[in-house]
Amino acid sequence: MKDIKIIFFDIDGTLIAMDKDTISDKTLEALKRLQANGIKLCLATGRGPMLVPHFDGVEFDAFLTYNGSYCYDHEGILYSNCIPSRDIETIVNNAVKIGRPVALATKERMAANGKDQDLIDYYAFGNAEVEVAKDFEEVKKETVYQVLMGARKEEYQDILKGVQAAEITAWWNRAVDIIPINAGKGIGIEKVLKYYGIEKSQSMAFGDGNNDIEMLKAVGNGIAMGNASDDLKAVADEICGDVSEDGIYQYCLENELI
Repeated sequence: MKDIKIIFFDIDGTLIAMDKDTISDKTLEALKRLQANGIKLCLATGRGPMLVPHFDGVEFDAFLTYNGSYCYDHEGILYSNCIPSRDIETIVNNAVKIGRPVALATKERMAANGKDQDLIDYYAFGNAEVEVAKDFEEVKKETVYQVLMGARKEEYQDILKGVQAAEITAWWNRAVDIIPINAGKGIGIEKVLKYYGIEKSQSMAFGDGNNDIEMLKAVGNGIAMGNASDDLKAVADEICGDVSEDGIYQYCLENELI
C-alpha cells in the first residue's frame, strides 16, 4: 500500500451514494488526505466532461470520461476514441425500431432525439435534464464518444444489430452506455498509467458497477464497494464497505493510505 501512486474512482455508487446528490464528509476527507499524501486522484466515469462533479478542496489530477473514451488532465487530452459515424447511424435506426430515444454524447454536449422515463431517470443521476435537440441530425455528424439510452438486457441484441465497432456497457439495469469497442475504463487507465509513467502495481481503483469490471482488472488493486454488483465483486481483489457507510474512507484508514 505504501507504493500506491494513483487511485481511480467511479462516481455514482462509489464516491456518491445513488440516493444522494453529493459526496459525504468522510469520503471527501479521504480524498483530501490521499492527495496530501502525494497520491494522484482520477475520476473514471460514464459521465461526460460537462457532468463531472467538483468537490470543495479537491482538484482531481485526471478524468476518464465517457467510460474511458475521452480522457484528459489539466494539460490536455490524454486519449480520445469515438464511435464510427456508420455505427451511430445504425444504433439510432435500431433504437427507433424498438421505440427508444437516444442521446449522443460529444465533447461539449449530450443531444437527444426524444426522451422516455428511463432516459430521464438516467440523466438524473448526474443532476441533468435530457436536451431534445432540434439539430440532432447535425450532431450525428459530429465526433460522438458515447450513446446513452434507456434499455433492458433483453433489448441489447436489437440495439447492436449490424453495429461493427461499438459495444454496450452498463451499471444500471434500466439504461446503457454504448462505447467504442476498443474503449472502456480499462483501456483509459492503461493510457493514463503509461502517460504518467506509473506501474500497474502502483495503481488502485474503487468501483461498484459492471462497467467497472475492466477498470478493476487494469489496476494493481481493484476494490469493489460493499454495494457493488455481484459480477464486480467476483473480479475484485478486495471488497470495502458500502458507499453509504463511507467504505472508501474506512478502507483507506485501515490500510494506512491516509
